[in-house]
Amino acid sequence: MTQQGVRWTADQVLALAPDAASRKAGSKLGAAGPWSETGSSDKGAVWGLCKGSGSKPYQTIVDIADASGPAYKCTCPSRKFPCKHALGLLLLWSGGDGAVPTGETPEWAEQWIAGRRKRAEEKKAGDNSGAPSGSADPDAARRRAERRAERVTAGAVELEQRLADLLRAGLATAEQSGYGLWEETAARMVDAQAQGLAGRVRELGAIPSTGPGWPVRLLEECALLHLLGQGWLRRERLPDALAATVRSRIGLPASADGPPVRDRWMVLAQYDTADTRLTTRRIWLYGADSDRTVLLLSYGAAGRAPELALPVGLTLEAEVSAYPGAGQLRVALGQQFAPPAPTAIRPRGVTTSQAAARYGDALRDDPWLESVPVTLDRVVPTPDGDSWQLADADEDAALPLTPAARSRPGLWRLVALSGGAPVRVFGECGHQGFTPLTAWPEGPGDAISLC
Repeated sequence: MTQQGVRWTADQVLALAPDAASRKAGSKLGAAGPWSETGSSDKGAVWGLCKGSGSKPYQTIVDIADASGPAYKCTCPSRKFPCKHALGLLLLWSGGDGAVPTGETPEWAEQWIAGRRKRAEEKKAGDNSGAPSGSADPDAARRRAERRAERVTAGAVELEQRLADLLRAGLATAEQSGYGLWEETAARMVDAQAQGLAGRVRELGAIPSTGPGWPVRLLEECALLHLLGQGWLRRERLPDALAATVRSRIGLPASADGPPVRDRWMVLAQYDTADTRLTTRRIWLYGADSDRTVLLLSYGAAGRAPELALPVGLTLEAEVSAYPGAGQLRVALGQQFAPPAPTAIRPRGVTTSQAAARYGDALRDDPWLESVPVTLDRVVPTPDGDSWQLADADEDAALPLTPAARSRPGLWRLVALSGGAPVRVFGECGHQGFTPLTAWPEGPGDAISLC
């Protein structure tokens, strides 16, 4: 990737944007007009000066040779990573038309590059030293875990009583009570240190009065919440893997203790979800050698994007370690052996009926699972009344798109890419349908992000 003859596509650059506003603003800066003294080096640095509202231009530098993904530095006041200037600079560089020539790195950029790479090497050396990371008392940690388990148990018992009261009074009372009752119940679960239960309670509170059939949806979610509470209260009787899944769904912390798996991991998709407290970034990876699809999660404080960002369609050679739990796909990113690089790898696809069956199988291990990652082979986006579906080109079957997918601009990118012809699509398949995240044309072509 650090060779100047190998550049990212515009789609891969824009997939790094923390939000739609940054994507739009960065696109406007992807032209040579506001830029001066741009350049790139064979060591993986891209830099330039961008004219802004002040008297001095902003100094923008991107390290594209970082094994964990690109790193950014800009003198603008933005708190977004990457900022619109970094995105514009990368778009200018990706054009490959000589607007960002190869040259000698200026001192201001060289100092930042050298400093951050030195810190990365020192951190790596410290991680490999084998020294203990702290002086934690195992007995104290055990006592803290026991106290938290007691609080979670008390919260689960209280939640069971509140669900019983709701069903005894009738689901219609949920509509009359308003959201305040659910928020108060969620706050009680937070006090019990059961964040997973609190999150599901808040989701319950959003269901009443949401259109026809809401009582059915509410009852279904109540049943799943009851199942999770009972799973916690009877966790000693569960198989180890299922008990680990229950602990994860409750919200208890866990470590990625699975054996490291080294592979060529293709970045399938990256997207963010946010609430008032936290921004969560999901990055799906596909192992070319292991034929596994795994999930990286990273977090940022409310209003700030997580730091980890990997361009969609690139491949990095790295190790990952799995978290405990039945059917668990989440992993932690370990040692990276090379920076992300372009690839011709595509994940192996399945039919729409096989995708639905895969989700059904996964529910046996994790009944609270919203969706599973699936790559559909040879599907055509097709209107279905007021909705859309992905019709299988080789069998009489289709998957409906989720309501969220139908409202995204990515749907129209998918329709344009297809043009009525089959495409390969990666996304998430669940009880509400299929959410497309990335697509490839039938013939040769780069991955197109739909997020």
